[in-house]
Formats: sequence, structure tokens, C-alpha cells
Amino acid sequence: MKKIVQFFKDSYGELKKVVWPSKDSVIASTKVVLVSTLLVSVFLAAVDFLVGNGIQFLF
Repeated sequence: MKKIVQFFKDSYGELKKVVWPSKDSVIASTKVVLVSTLLVSVFLAAVDFLVGNGIQFLF
């Protein structure tokens, strides 16, 4: 039981050392992820469309 209690004490101590990002930083990072996901999905959709039509044209 002592090891479990010590584990939680150590975990709490480590969480105090963490430098959490600011709200603005999180929002900016989220925007970057959303925009890049959108761009990659549009690119992959275009490639899929072109390859699909190219294969239909050949056969």
C-alpha cells in the first residue's frame, strides 16, 4: 500500500513541474491541425478522383 501512495505523491509532484500551454497557444495549435487536416484531405480526395477516372479511362 505504501508504494501506491508514494506513486500518487510522486505523480502529483511531477504534475506540478509541468509547464502547461496557454489558452492562446492551444487555440493556435488547434487551428493549425484543423487547416492542415483539411488541406491533406482535399489533396487526397483530388488524387483519388484523378486516379479513379484515369483507371476508368484505361479500362
